[in-house]
Amino acid sequence: MAKERVDKVLSNMGFGSRKEIKEKIKKKVVTVEGEVVTDPGFKVDPEEDRIIIEGEEVFYRKYIYLMMNKPQGVVSATFDNHDQTVIDLLPFDYKAFDPAPVGRLDKDTVGLLLITNDGEMNHKLLSPRSHVDKVYYAYLEKEATEEDVKAFEKGVVLSDGYKCMPAGLEIFKEDAKEVHVTLREGKFHQVKRMFHARGNEVTYLQRVSFGPLKLDEELEEGDFRELTEEELSALINVNN
Repeated sequence: MAKERVDKVLSNMGFGSRKEIKEKIKKKVVTVEGEVVTDPGFKVDPEEDRIIIEGEEVFYRKYIYLMMNKPQGVVSATFDNHDQTVIDLLPFDYKAFDPAPVGRLDKDTVGLLLITNDGEMNHKLLSPRSHVDKVYYAYLEKEATEEDVKAFEKGVVLSDGYKCMPAGLEIFKEDAKEVHVTLREGKFHQVKRMFHARGNEVTYLQRVSFGPLKLDEELEEGDFRELTEEELSALINVNN
């Protein structure tokens, strides 16, 4: 791995801002391979060099993979001039990795959102060639019908003339206003627009799965956790 400035490495690992790291280096509390570092620009290999700051050893990792239960009213973006973003919900030590959401959930849609700084995986999972299934729970204004199921299977034509890819529609037996929708694409407001084209409206929408990932039911809206090794392995092996 190419060597990087020690202040940048420590900041990226969540030990403070670049300014804070420089102050700590001035206080001589940072060592690399047992030697005190006094220059913030000192070059290190974070994967090979033993770095210690204030007595704590730094264990470098390049990527983070987070599952968030996105709440209503928060936008799926890294920055927004008007609204709170999903990245705003993360503590500094995760923000330092410059993560981004994988795809988007509408502002008023809740549920599973993957967040990572692994650009290659982000691209892979969003590529049309990957055909990653996304499953949504929706509550409707009116009951869904078997005609809706057939229309979804054929590909619903939206009001702008776009024909959606074939999608799955499962109607709950207990209440026909409750459905699961399975998509392999992610057009803007797609689930809502599909039902609107069928003369119905979505009143609540939650994404419950994304490819092999299932929403952790223990996550409250706005909470997040790192993926387990099993979850990450399943993502890596999507379409392999």
